[in-house]
Amino acid sequence: MKNSIAAIDHYIQGRLVANASGRAQDVTNPATGAVTGRAGLAGADQVGAAVAAAQAAFPAWADTPPVRRARVMFRFLELLNRHRDELAHLITAEHGKVFTDAQGEVTRGIEVVEFACGIPQLLKGDHTEQVSTGIDNWTIRQPLGVVAGITPFNFPVMVPMWMFPVAIAAGNTFVLKPSPIDPSPSLRIAELLKEAGLPDGVFNVVQGDKAAVDALLEHPDVKAVSFVGSTPIANYIYETGARHGKRVQALGGAKNHMVVMPDADIDQAVDALIGAGYGSAGERCMAISVAVLVGDAADRIIPKLVERAKMLKVLDGENLAAEMGPIVTKAAHERISGYIALGEQEGAKLLVDGRGFDGSRAGEGCDGGFWMGGTLFDHVTPDMRIYKEEIFGPVLGCVRVKDLKEAVDLINAHEFGNGVACFTRDGNVAREFGRRIQVGMVGINVPIPVPMAWHGFGGWKRSLFGDMHAYGEEGVRFYTKQKSIMQRWPESIGKGAEFVMPTAK
Repeated sequence: MKNSIAAIDHYIQGRLVANASGRAQDVTNPATGAVTGRAGLAGADQVGAAVAAAQAAFPAWADTPPVRRARVMFRFLELLNRHRDELAHLITAEHGKVFTDAQGEVTRGIEVVEFACGIPQLLKGDHTEQVSTGIDNWTIRQPLGVVAGITPFNFPVMVPMWMFPVAIAAGNTFVLKPSPIDPSPSLRIAELLKEAGLPDGVFNVVQGDKAAVDALLEHPDVKAVSFVGSTPIANYIYETGARHGKRVQALGGAKNHMVVMPDADIDQAVDALIGAGYGSAGERCMAISVAVLVGDAADRIIPKLVERAKMLKVLDGENLAAEMGPIVTKAAHERISGYIALGEQEGAKLLVDGRGFDGSRAGEGCDGGFWMGGTLFDHVTPDMRIYKEEIFGPVLGCVRVKDLKEAVDLINAHEFGNGVACFTRDGNVAREFGRRIQVGMVGINVPIPVPMAWHGFGGWKRSLFGDMHAYGEEGVRFYTKQKSIMQRWPESIGKGAEFVMPTAK
C-alpha cells in the first residue's frame, strides 16, 4: 500500500531528485490520520550533492549585482502573492493548522521577502575619506558562501522565509532541510524561485532527519547554519556547528508568559489568552502557555477563560469556521496528553480537559485524526513540570501572583526568554515591565509580539544560541562578513620603511 503513496523528493540543482538512501518517513494529514506521502530521508551523499550544487552556483551568484538579485526577489514576491492560498492549503494538509492561520503564516513570510527586496540599500557600507594623509577607508559586506537552514514543522513556509530570502539576496547560496513532517511546501517554494529566475543550484532542498542535519553541520563547505526548534536540539546545533567552524544562529524553545494586571481590560485579556494560547493548537514558539494573573485579576478572568476554552471551535482546518485544528502527529498528541496527566498529579487544578475530544465532531472523515480540545489549568506553581517545560500544545496554565514585582521575578527566573506580554492600562507599569523583563520579545497589550520583518526575531537565555537574531538587519549581518579596505596611491606614500604601528598622520 505504501508503494502507491506519492514520494516527496529532494530539490537539487534546479530539479526534483529521487531519494537514494532507502529511508523514508510517512507524511500524514493530522485531521484524518491518513498517510498522504512518503518523505525521503537523505543520507550524507545526497546532502553532499546539494551542497556541491550550491557551492558550484555560488561564485556567479555572488558576482551578480545586488540590484539584479533584488529583481529575482521581486518576481518571487509577485509569485508568492499569486500562490498564497495554494501554499496555505499545503500547510493545512500536512501540519493541520486552520486555513486562515496558514494564510497568516504565508503572509508573515512574504513580509521578509519584501524586506529582502531592499538588499541594495541593506548592503551599503561606510566610507571615510582621508583617515590619514592620502588614505581612504571603507567597509563592504560580502556573502559567506553556502549556508543552510534547518526548520521546524510548525511553520513550514514562514520560518524558511526568515532565512533564505535574506541569505540569497545577500549573495549566498542555500540548502534547506525542512521538517519531514510537512515537507511539501518547501518543494513548491523551490519551484516558485526557479520560475522567478533564480539560477539552478542557488536554492536546494534536502528532506531528512538527524542524518541530514549532521551532514550539513559537518560539511566543510557549509559556512553558516540557521535553526529553529526545541532548545536541546538548538544547543546541539550550536555546539556542533561551532565546533566545525561555522557561524550558527539557533533559536530554541520557549515558555511564554502573559501578565494580566488588575487594571487590564479583562475581556480583551481573555480574547488575547484564548487566541495566543490555543491558536495553531499551541504549536507556536510564541504561543502563550502561562497566564500570570496579578491580584484580583485571577478571580475575574478565570471563569471567562473556562467558558471560552470550552467553546473553542475545534474543526478540520479546511473549515473556515475553525479556530483550532488537530495536533500535528500522534506522537505529539500522546506527549501533550502525558503533560496534562502530569499536571493533575502535580496538584494543578484542571478546569478544562482537552483529552478525549471526539474527532467525528471536527468534520467528515476526521475520526482517525489527532484531535484534542483546549486544556486549562489553575493554581499552577513554578516548581511544576507543566510550568517549567515547553508542552507545545493547547495547554494554558494560570499562575497567581500578588503584584507586578512578583510577576517580573517569576518570569525572569525561567530558563527561557523568548516572548512575553503584559496587559495593563497603566503607562508606568508598561514602561517598567518593558525595561525590567529579561525576555527578547515583549508585547504591551500585544499577546504575540513577533517583530516585523525589518526588526528581527529572537529570544534571550536558552531560547537563542548565537549572537544574531533572525531576519531584519541582524539577518543581513549574519549572512554576510564585513571587509575593511584602506587605500592610498603612490604619490602620497613617503619613502623608507616604517617599523612602528601605523597611526593617523
